[in-house]
Amino acid sequence: MQAVILAAGEGQRLWPFTATKPKVMIKVAGKPILEYVIRALRESGILDVVLVVGYRKERIKDYFGDGRDFGVEITYAEQPQQLGTAHALMQAKEFIRGSFIVCPGDNIVDSRTIKCALEPWTLVYKKIRLDGELKYGMVLIDNGKVDCVVEKSEKLVSSLANTGIYSFEKVVFERIGNETSLIPVINDIASEFSLKGVETDGLWMDIVYPWDIPKVNDLAIDFSGKSIAGRIEGNVNIIGDVKIGENTIIRGNSYIRGPVVIGSGCDIGPNSVILPTTSIGDNVRIEANSYISNSVINNNVIMAAGCFLEDSVIDKGCITGMRFTAGKGSAEMKIGDEIHTVEAGVFIGENCRIAANVVAEPGTVVGNNSSISSLKLLRGILPDMSMVL
Repeated sequence: MQAVILAAGEGQRLWPFTATKPKVMIKVAGKPILEYVIRALRESGILDVVLVVGYRKERIKDYFGDGRDFGVEITYAEQPQQLGTAHALMQAKEFIRGSFIVCPGDNIVDSRTIKCALEPWTLVYKKIRLDGELKYGMVLIDNGKVDCVVEKSEKLVSSLANTGIYSFEKVVFERIGNETSLIPVINDIASEFSLKGVETDGLWMDIVYPWDIPKVNDLAIDFSGKSIAGRIEGNVNIIGDVKIGENTIIRGNSYIRGPVVIGSGCDIGPNSVILPTTSIGDNVRIEANSYISNSVINNNVIMAAGCFLEDSVIDKGCITGMRFTAGKGSAEMKIGDEIHTVEAGVFIGENCRIAANVVAEPGTVVGNNSSISSLKLLRGILPDMSMVL
């Protein structure tokens, strides 16, 4: 069986983290989201993968290559314009021989979810909490068969979310025609033939908005036990599942409570506190007396002494001065034409410079390559290359 992974999209609602990379390359627990999809396919016995790429395709190709390092064989199909999921799938047609699975590249999944789709003509759905955001397509099921899929309705019509994971035979390409979205194709198939609906009890969550990144990071930290390859100084307290990479130093009197992932070449502490569910990339320096909780910090970040970070994301190459504060709280965030009230921290793009004693209110978004001088209070959305003097 083959797999087609749809990984051509930009993810505009995830700005600033998608300005330089496709959303499938956003890292959680130290790895791009797309890597978790590929790993789940491999663990399900699917080794022949067609990756449909488009926006910033070179970032995907440079990382995954031919797939050999990830235990699969990858063929690339290109979607020059991101016109929709059905159009993306059509770009893979020439590489498909028989039955195959379709997976979104921007969803965190495990092999339990993939294995739900090993039988052709299947749609995989996930039961979700009814008080969640209405950001998913909903599935209506009748006696185990798909009745229809309702795409991102403003009204809740079902508690069954469409995961975007399907299994088809090659004949499905004949039904796509000029459709750009897969949803009308799915509903057409369901109305004329039998499309099986299978509920997964495995891992699945998609990433749509910046505040989804810490949530997906939480799900991605799925290892068990301690794995410490670095050097631990005296009076360090490490509790629970904590992974520490090679050549990392945890300095004295620091406290780390897992699940936590810390990459290689890092320097943490002294007297720092790192709480669940935090992931820290490679070559990161967190200086003395800092506090970090439920956050994602990417490669080559430097945080000076006394910083405070909750429920936040800092992209690669950023430098923050002493006592930078980004706490969590209720925030009203505007994403395009949408307004959301969420519990969130702060979201900072690549290569930002933030001086000492800066406070960022919950829901603040700082664009890439921005520069913030000291003693500033940040709120709202700062575009790329902002200067706050």
